[in-house]
Amino acid sequence: MFIPISIFAQNQVSGTVTDNTGIPIPGVEVSIEDTNRGTSTDFDGKFTIEVNDGESIKVAYLGYKTQIITYTGQSNLEIQLQPDQDVLEEVVLVGYGSSRKKDITGSVSSLSKEDFTKGNIISANDLLQGRAAGVNITTGGGAPGSPAAIRIRGGGSLGASNDPLIVIDGLPLENAAPGGSRSVLSTINPNDIESLTILKDASAAAIYGNRASAGVIIIETKKGTKQFQVDYNYAAGIYTRFNEVDVFNAQDFRQIISERRPGDIDELGDANTNWQDEIYRTALSADHNISIRGNLLKRIPTRLSVGHLDQDGLRLTSEYQRTNASIALNPSFFKDHLRINLNANFSQEKNRFAPAVEGAALRFDPTRPVRDPSSPFGGYFEYFTNSSSGIPTPELTVRNPVATLLQRNDRTETNRYYGNLNIDYRFHFLPEMKAVVNLGMDVGEGSGRNILSPESAQGYNSENELVGSEGFFENERRNYLADGYLNYKKDLFKDFNADFTLGYSYQRFENDGFNVGNLRDPQFSDRVEFADIDLVLVAYFARAVFNYEDKYVLTSTYRRDGSSRFSTVNRWGDFFSGAFAWNIMEEDFMQDQNTFDNLKLRAGVGQTGQQGIGPRGIYFANYEVARNVDQSNYMFGSTPIIPGLPTARNTKAQWETATTFNAGIDFAFFKNRLSGAVDIYHRETDNLYVFAGVPDGANFSNFFDQNSGTLETQGLEVELSGIIFDAKGDTDKFDWALNYNVTFMNQEITSLANNEAIRVGGVGGGTGGTIQIHDVGSAPNAFHVFNQVYDANGNPIEGAYADLDGDNVITEDDRYLYRNPMPDITMGLQSTMNYKNFDFTFNLRASLGNYNYNNVNSSNAQYNLLQQQSTVGNIPRSVLETNFQFTENVIFSDIYIEDASFLRMDNIQLGYTFKDFFNKGNNFRLYAGLQNAFVITDYSGLDPEIFGGIDNTIYPRPRTFLVGANVNF
Repeated sequence: MFIPISIFAQNQVSGTVTDNTGIPIPGVEVSIEDTNRGTSTDFDGKFTIEVNDGESIKVAYLGYKTQIITYTGQSNLEIQLQPDQDVLEEVVLVGYGSSRKKDITGSVSSLSKEDFTKGNIISANDLLQGRAAGVNITTGGGAPGSPAAIRIRGGGSLGASNDPLIVIDGLPLENAAPGGSRSVLSTINPNDIESLTILKDASAAAIYGNRASAGVIIIETKKGTKQFQVDYNYAAGIYTRFNEVDVFNAQDFRQIISERRPGDIDELGDANTNWQDEIYRTALSADHNISIRGNLLKRIPTRLSVGHLDQDGLRLTSEYQRTNASIALNPSFFKDHLRINLNANFSQEKNRFAPAVEGAALRFDPTRPVRDPSSPFGGYFEYFTNSSSGIPTPELTVRNPVATLLQRNDRTETNRYYGNLNIDYRFHFLPEMKAVVNLGMDVGEGSGRNILSPESAQGYNSENELVGSEGFFENERRNYLADGYLNYKKDLFKDFNADFTLGYSYQRFENDGFNVGNLRDPQFSDRVEFADIDLVLVAYFARAVFNYEDKYVLTSTYRRDGSSRFSTVNRWGDFFSGAFAWNIMEEDFMQDQNTFDNLKLRAGVGQTGQQGIGPRGIYFANYEVARNVDQSNYMFGSTPIIPGLPTARNTKAQWETATTFNAGIDFAFFKNRLSGAVDIYHRETDNLYVFAGVPDGANFSNFFDQNSGTLETQGLEVELSGIIFDAKGDTDKFDWALNYNVTFMNQEITSLANNEAIRVGGVGGGTGGTIQIHDVGSAPNAFHVFNQVYDANGNPIEGAYADLDGDNVITEDDRYLYRNPMPDITMGLQSTMNYKNFDFTFNLRASLGNYNYNNVNSSNAQYNLLQQQSTVGNIPRSVLETNFQFTENVIFSDIYIEDASFLRMDNIQLGYTFKDFFNKGNNFRLYAGLQNAFVITDYSGLDPEIFGGIDNTIYPRPRTFLVGANVNF
């Protein structure tokens, strides 16, 4: 009599839940609203539940929009969930945990795999190119796998590292790669990366303390899932050269020799050789990646990935191969109270390095052939004479650049093993608290052999015998991590939530190996072993987050870091941060407005540290001992004694410390169709690590690495995301989304040791010297040049400079600070369009206000260089604009400081997806693309994008034609 009548009216309903591509989703929560009845989908996405007429069935899964279905007698339900971008972006990694995006108080940019830059993605840094405000990435040239300089907010140091801290799955990496590897990030397969998070200001990065003053990039790799899926990605590329330095061709070279050096006209050959064409080629690449995801043993979410990249470089003989294998296991036990994440990765990198021969290609006589059958040097043309003994002796001149490439075989192999085990346990008796233990390892083993042909004109030993050379090395770098933390999160009282984290971290870096200079020359054939002092970093850290009514969020962090790099007096550094966020949208007065969809104000201040200054054990008393009795010995009678010579040491070396103030606003309008963030910041770096002079007798050197100086950085960053056309999930309609970012930045040195300027930026040409300077009141690396004087017709007068100090004599004191390599403004734009099964994307980048010193012209474009030691040599055609005669007169002229602002189209890609190609849920996408499509610039050099601002020829960045396919089933 007391049993509810509704019980007898229940019906059994079955159904299947799939994602927007038709793939079944296991683990989806299916429940009856306002009851405690519920279930979840099985491995095939199927479920069965009891339901009454008129009740609502709720279907919910993280990352997808929740669906509510009213039961009206259906016996079977086919439910397709749509991705919810708002939910996907809600949780962001912040270091030692995660946070809801609305709770973030610092300056953080987060990119998921859907946001990554598309195109010829070889390294992880390619995914970030132009995608985040305040993040500038400059590759070292067009070599395959070439390392990149990543600068977050310009870096904050002069003599120490400006590289951001890279953290992969909780494992902080060392910024140095093992010998033979092209870069730290080159061995990581970009296809394995799930998301990238950039912590830009100190309040966000302070939880990492040491090495965080240049920012932090957190890499999260893809994890295992319950849902079974196979993905295969293939890309093939054709690399072409589209620009060259303008030098005289053979015909014009003969003409200018006849005019300028008629006595040398008989020395010219009868060939017509473009040496820049000869040292390059059209190159190919192929990239294969396959991943399998699903339940291992029906209970362990697993992902297995294998990839292989084979890429030739533009420069002859340049080769790059990378093979990756990774496995991720992500089981959970005890009703998700215990979660385990195991990530294991293996990478093998094989390289053939091609010598830098661009300088020789510019200078070599274009009337000479590449090959000469009568040449004693392997059939390659070289300038030589025969000695009285008949031994061919190369003349003092540049070598044939093609022979330099083809007669050298410089190969390396690097094996890297890295990964971590993360154990996350939420206490049964206290579910508000969890303990996390993270154990990580990164071991890189590098080896290489560098062989020069015995026929090479460069292969003479110390006995003047033509034997070539053969050297080899082995190197191993090891990085071990053990850290753990406790996290307690609880509503302390109504509408007031607290989140506490307390932890400890230990990390150890080791580096050792050996090298042999030349097995074919007894004088340099010794095996030389080396081992760096182990570097140990220890830290205690804490974070507290308070949230009241989701309106007001306060975050505070503290980290105490210890580094074995410093003496016990200065070993420890303390770093703090505090930040506040006000979610204005949660206020009552915002509930009835229709203008804003999101509005949040942020403000914070924090300190971060930099311990990567100088060698490990910089405070030790070190002695250098000569290897040979012919070097640095003292004679006691007839007995040579090899002394130990003391080197400079710094017992007072300490942490660089960066203090950053940041204020920002996050916003969204028009039903989230326009959203973005604006940040303004001021950073001051104290105790700068610089190479400066010391009084005589104060140390074992007159110049000394020391902490002294201050650098200030100010900036404004804007990130915008806009949905121009919204298809609202209808694939037959056109949708178009734009992402734009712009950064304004300025840096100034405000103090230095003894207020003395520091000369930097060595250049080639003339008698050498430096072209840049660090000086109080200027930006770092400002160009230090003479002010060129021009005649009445606007032509530069060789060697004529303005007498800026008014003493009627041109001296070093007349050099002045003029421009710098750092851009005032950088911008990035990504466009994504979709119509039916077509997709079209492109990426643009712009850099404004950056300047280059054209060292190619300053060291080569003078008529005196038509005489190249004992032969003739080519020069750039730009000499016709200046008519300069002698390099020594003009090397420091400001005429070579050029505006290097540019607009570059990084990538263009068009794709078409065949949906349900094999069966339902299987998609097949074909695409074609173009990378480095065009560059618009006024810079006269080969490429305006030069890291550091000194252009003395680079490996040219290729234009890449790309085709590929993505298959999932």
